[in-house]
Amino acid sequence: MVWLFLILHLFIGSTLAGSLVIAALASGYDTLQPILIAAGIGFVAAFPVSWIVSKKLYDLR
Repeated sequence: MVWLFLILHLFIGSTLAGSLVIAALASGYDTLQPILIAAGIGFVAAFPVSWIVSKKLYDLR
């Protein structure tokens, strides 16, 4: 299940981080610090999401 979690985190983390960076840019925050904060929040928020998704996928087996 750990491998599934890590693979899912690659995809979910990049998706959430990218979405939050786009949201920050669309909101007018176009300096380095808000962009890095948005990317970091997306990366960290992907951990519980990936864990829940991998747990549900693993339980389907």
